Amino acid sequence: MTENKTAQPAEVAEAAPAKNPNEATVTLDTPIVRGSQEITEIVLRKPKSGELRGVALVDLLQMDVLALRKVLPRITTPSLTDHEIGNMDPADLVDCAGKVAAFLLKKSAREAVLDA
Repeated sequence: MTENKTAQPAEVAEAAPAKNPNEATVTLDTPIVRGSQEITEIVLRKPKSGELRGVALVDLLQMDVLALRKVLPRITTPSLTDHEIGNMDPADLVDCAGKVAAFLLKKSAREAVLDA
């Protein structure tokens, strides 16, 4: 008996959505508990100049906690409170700080940093 082998159409690979260079996702090691909600992931958006008011850019580049506590509530989704940031796991805060610092770099430098 011979088998009838018919060619199956190749699966069409779904294109991954283009990564937005003005956003970064942080998966938290220690979730933030807000009431009955548990936040396990936050999205950081590249800040606009107005969202940086009252903060020295050098402080953000040096990952200064007080500067981060001012800026993160303005650029996170879901929007984190100052209190939640103050109680954040230090490893998660460092992850957020690195992403914020990378946003302040020129595109070419940012790509080199984030791809490393």
